[in-house]
Amino acid sequence: MTGRSVTVLRTGPQALVQDLGRPGYAHLGVPPSGALDAPSLRLANRLAGNPEDAACLEVLLGGLALRAGCSCTAAVAGPATPLLVNGVARDSPTHLAPGDELVLGTPVAGLRAYLALSGGVALPAELGSRATDLLSGLGPAPLAAGDVLPLGVPTGVPTGADVLPPVRVPDELVLPVVTGPRDDWFDDAVAQLRAGRWEVSERSNRVGVRLRGTALLRTAARQGCELPSEGLVTGAVQVPAAGRPVVFLADHPTTGGYPVVGVVPPDALPALGQARPGTRVRFRPHG
Repeated sequence: MTGRSVTVLRTGPQALVQDLGRPGYAHLGVPPSGALDAPSLRLANRLAGNPEDAACLEVLLGGLALRAGCSCTAAVAGPATPLLVNGVARDSPTHLAPGDELVLGTPVAGLRAYLALSGGVALPAELGSRATDLLSGLGPAPLAAGDVLPLGVPTGVPTGADVLPPVRVPDELVLPVVTGPRDDWFDDAVAQLRAGRWEVSERSNRVGVRLRGTALLRTAARQGCELPSEGLVTGAVQVPAAGRPVVFLADHPTTGGYPVVGVVPPDALPALGQARPGTRVRFRPHG
């Protein structure tokens, strides 16, 4: 025990412990989980002097308040998010003295800010990761007021930055998608994906982004048919019977029975994980 910790005073809509996840366990039915915006988590860790894979806090729409129980460095990355210490605005990274209270405001745009604390959140790991998986229940429970989070021993020096560009999500996301494996279930899948117009639904979460808008039409031969469950990867664009796509994110199920018309590549997913409900979405398909 290091005696280093912070105490959660309040959480806002949702605050989770996340790192880079636990890939490689799909054969056990375990999703990869991990930060939806991994580049922002990596940056927050670098700013705080942590290894890039250290456990941080993923904070949905702000509202998190912590009290420091030790001297530590705090760094925030992701969309532009107000950072207050004892009620005074601070830049990131910033120093916290024992007893200081840190509050994250609501992001100006986007959904998820990443708060790194020097030493990283040192809760027990499961299958090699401290990530909270909302689908399987692995990892720490979502944070609640009164939780005391242990911190590890700092191993590096915090990294400053003259300019820290915030994550910005455009009003319309254009997502590349590699078609297949079940694009043959749809009438000219490439043309339908290219012509369709969607918005991010308020029913989206860490499991997947549900889209409302154009319904993708199946071929006549596939009307009323369903698949046996088959494996799913992060970024899979699954199309339920109603035709509105779902793009699976980090906490996705490892199998599913609806056809997958294509897969969004990993480097396009962080922006989707930051897209608020109502954000317009188009696909740019290629085989």
